[in-house]
Amino acid sequence: MPSPDPSNPVAFFTALRRGFSERLTRPRVREVVVDRLLEDCFAALDQSCGDVTGLACRRGCATCCAVRVVATAPEILLIARAIKSQRRKAAEDLGRRIAAAARATRQLDELDRMALAAPCPFVGDNICLIYAIRPLACRSHVSFDEAACLDALAGLPVEIPVSAIHLTARSLIQNAMQAALRDTGYAWGIYELNQGLRIALKDHGAERAWLDGHDVFRSALINDVSEQEMAQAFDAIKELGG
Repeated sequence: MPSPDPSNPVAFFTALRRGFSERLTRPRVREVVVDRLLEDCFAALDQSCGDVTGLACRRGCATCCAVRVVATAPEILLIARAIKSQRRKAAEDLGRRIAAAARATRQLDELDRMALAAPCPFVGDNICLIYAIRPLACRSHVSFDEAACLDALAGLPVEIPVSAIHLTARSLIQNAMQAALRDTGYAWGIYELNQGLRIALKDHGAERAWLDGHDVFRSALINDVSEQEMAQAFDAIKELGG
């Protein structure tokens, strides 16, 4: 993977898109494409945001873990695989918690989701149980003021000082991955995490079906920005040399 410059958004997006596409079309890696693709994504985010200091985020703080989390199919599949690898009781318990969270939050927008303050099914004793493989959305949702986060969760009208670098890098990396998935024939949407995981845990052939080009998480699709608009943007960037 290249080490792109996030200060030049188009060049950054272009380098990542090409790198992700090469990863997706490389021969003899089909069975590990999810793992390798996300390793590249997570490394790109770490490289882009590694110099940011003063973050209030710390182990044991799960204040933001009540917000809606969106994820790509590879992110959902990686987490689902990790759950399935757990001992049966642990996997079943997580599955029940995910299903309950999906039912409780279905059809809620971001503000209603925050107001509900439903805990993430992966948080136990304020610790993320999937921290090492958490989605890009979670990795980039960082704050400089824990008190402001607590006030916001309590419903107070506060402005949370978040890291713009993290948000920008995440957006570019995620969109570059989506563009590369689209370019190479994979389902490239953005999905609600719990809804997507519910599907992946029920359907043991979900990863195989996705690798075969099927949009197995279609019912969990998030349409904040339509696929048509996203596709037009990706095509326009490609015409600029991306």
